[in-house]
Amino acid sequence: MKIATFNINGVKRRLGNLLEWLEDAQPDVVCLQELKAAQGDFPDAAIERAGYEAVWAGQKSWNGVAILARNAKPVLTRTGLPGDPADRQRRYIEAAVSGVLIASIYAPNGNPQPGPKFDYKLAWLDRMNRHAAGLLAAEVPVVLAGDFNVVPEARDIYQTRSYDQDALVQPASRDAYRALLEQGWTDALRTAHPSDSIFTFWDYRRNRWTRDAGLRLDHILLSGKLAPKLIEASVDRDVRGREGASDHAPVWVELAAPDRG
Repeated sequence: MKIATFNINGVKRRLGNLLEWLEDAQPDVVCLQELKAAQGDFPDAAIERAGYEAVWAGQKSWNGVAILARNAKPVLTRTGLPGDPADRQRRYIEAAVSGVLIASIYAPNGNPQPGPKFDYKLAWLDRMNRHAAGLLAAEVPVVLAGDFNVVPEARDIYQTRSYDQDALVQPASRDAYRALLEQGWTDALRTAHPSDSIFTFWDYRRNRWTRDAGLRLDHILLSGKLAPKLIEASVDRDVRGREGASDHAPVWVELAAPDRG
């Protein structure tokens, strides 16, 4: 079972990029973030022609998350995090696919910090951690996949001081991600590549793609039921270099088939 996450940075604008990658990579499940499309503007017909059924939570101009499934129907279970009924930002969606509960996550960026946007980021991550703990307690196969907008460690960013004040690398942001792992989640990409610097995002500015000045923001976390089934995890870096590309590259994992007992 191949599960991927891809911050598409505008699903309508980059639909061609998405369809080309789907044809090349043939993932079974895809978590998309930053749709930047209202609910009624999601290109579900084109995605269905590509062989995928989808559930999504759209939002005009920004945010938006989706889950695509090939040869399977995603069964929608949640379109937002619990804990704040007033939060209308479309950043979390959850669905069951082929015996696995999948969450597509687009955590807040949090800049500028300090300030209300950073406070919202930390509160949102706290809500996600509390919900994730409940999913682990249920002892079912779960994948948390998406753009967490956290650089977990120094080796997950190119050598620079330009991000020192950025919300992505602040101790509080990293602590929230570390607390998630300490619950018992497995960071699939880091587990598969324990010693490497691996990037998933390259800003459009200052030639960061051509300089390989990247960050690791996109993560796939596996619950205890799935961690032993990890076969491989990687980044489709070449997608970032294509014409009209998103500033993120797809991240994927290959898992042995989940138990059905």
